[in-house]
Amino acid sequence: MGGDRTIYGLFFLGLALTAAVVVYPALYAIELSFQKAESFISTPEWVGFANYARVLADPDFWNALQRGVVFAGSAIFFQVVLGIGFAMLLDAAIPCRRLMRGIAILPYLLPTLIVALIAKWMLNDPIGIITAMVDGLGFGVVDWFGSPTRAMAIVITVSVWIWTPFVTVAFLAGLQSVPDTLYEAAKVDGANAWQRFWHITLPQLRPVLTVVVLLRAIWMFNKFDIIWLLTGGGPLQATEHLPILAYRKAFQSYDVGMGATVSTISFLILTAAVLVYFRLFPLDTRD
Repeated sequence: MGGDRTIYGLFFLGLALTAAVVVYPALYAIELSFQKAESFISTPEWVGFANYARVLADPDFWNALQRGVVFAGSAIFFQVVLGIGFAMLLDAAIPCRRLMRGIAILPYLLPTLIVALIAKWMLNDPIGIITAMVDGLGFGVVDWFGSPTRAMAIVITVSVWIWTPFVTVAFLAGLQSVPDTLYEAAKVDGANAWQRFWHITLPQLRPVLTVVVLLRAIWMFNKFDIIWLLTGGGPLQATEHLPILAYRKAFQSYDVGMGATVSTISFLILTAAVLVYFRLFPLDTRD
């Protein structure tokens, strides 16, 4: 009886903490999206849907949405492709396989702040190691963060480096459940390595792939820290996506209501995308 009370107590404590740190802030942000406020302590003015009309008519919003889709889509694509490749490599009979599996997860364990600082040091103009190497090859000193295209490529590359290990571990776990008899039967039938991957490995990994892509899409679309630490949304707003736009509206333009509106619309877009995703790729794969 005492054990049941402990379980229920911990359960309701978890619900209370979730409500305090997730549900209440989310509802408060939605409420703020219908108000005009210069700060969180100023007296808000109810404006209804005026903030939504302003945001949807703002070109910065649509540009930030487009950049967010490019950033998230590119990062997810490379994370999944590299994650499957690394998982298959780590699943093979390679020397020091356990050690290699441990090393593969290390980037995911590093704090984002440390990764961003190291990346900026390596790309520093003109003393960064990568900048010095490129200069030594005769390409001159490159201003990595001065070009919109290069800046976007950098944030995508660093994001792929950090979070590919998570994808790798997920796919590696999925590979453990694939029966060896399927590959043996395919070899007997004369299937080559590509055919075995396409007709056995990939279909067997479909449930894992569905979940991984969904999780990475949610996380990358909302990813704020790595872009803010690397570029601050620059240059010329080239890497500014919706989370950074919301931050800029709320804390640099001192329009908390507009910042909350951008965040709320971003949430609605992501919710709609998730519903469409589940419609197209249901988790239940039973016939």
